[in-house]
Amino acid sequence: MPANVIVCGAAGRMGRSLIGLTASDPELKLVGAIEAAGVPFVGHDAGEVAGVGALGVRISTDYGAVARPDAVALDFTNAEVALTHLRQAVDRQAPIVIGSTGFNAAQQQELDELAPRTRSVVAANMSIGVNVLLQLVRSAARALGDAFDPEIVEIHHRMKIDSPSGTALALGRAVAGELGRDLTADGLFGREGVIGKRSEREIGVMALRGGDVIGDHTVFFIGMGERLELTHRAQSRECLARGALRAAKWLAGQKQPGRYSMADVLGL
Repeated sequence: MPANVIVCGAAGRMGRSLIGLTASDPELKLVGAIEAAGVPFVGHDAGEVAGVGALGVRISTDYGAVARPDAVALDFTNAEVALTHLRQAVDRQAPIVIGSTGFNAAQQQELDELAPRTRSVVAANMSIGVNVLLQLVRSAARALGDAFDPEIVEIHHRMKIDSPSGTALALGRAVAGELGRDLTADGLFGREGVIGKRSEREIGVMALRGGDVIGDHTVFFIGMGERLELTHRAQSRECLARGALRAAKWLAGQKQPGRYSMADVLGL
């Protein structure tokens, strides 16, 4: 029996990709499509908007009206909207996959409190490759220890509104966790002027923006006479969509409330 999915942000680039891939996957069934009020595509058939032909599901504005325990929501909107949808998911005990990023401290706290109260997968990056990268970074940090200086560089398209990326922050937290550091206290987000030598606990996180780059992330471990570089490059947004749909299939099979990660989904 196919897993039911609801795509939030249905008219956006990621939403269209999710709808297109759902339509071609016999293990999935689109049962809802959500967009913000005022978006011109509200009321249109979601499949036609995604360019895959009519699917019989019209884009609406109220996730709460379609949220249900047997339908997994896929949320790639923004932090504020994602939290609204999470609240509604908790109220209706509906499963939800959240790939939205850019949460401020207060929003992150609410997310952390709410997510375990329903079945949820929350990830800064749904790409399967990026989540394998996170595991590799943890292993490298653990093995190399304080003798190697960690630096993270990310590149995204010129339209991205948050910086550094949620993925870069997740990589930074992965490094910090293995080295007994705190990214909030030890992270350095950019350098300018005469700032003195690099501190022993520093974790550098640098963000580049330009063109149409989907997302590149490199973690450097720089030692004396050698360095290790671990890189993931997204060649299209489809890798994010495919990872999210894999998460949706997995989450549909979970029976207990809880906040899960892509590591859980992938069995890492």
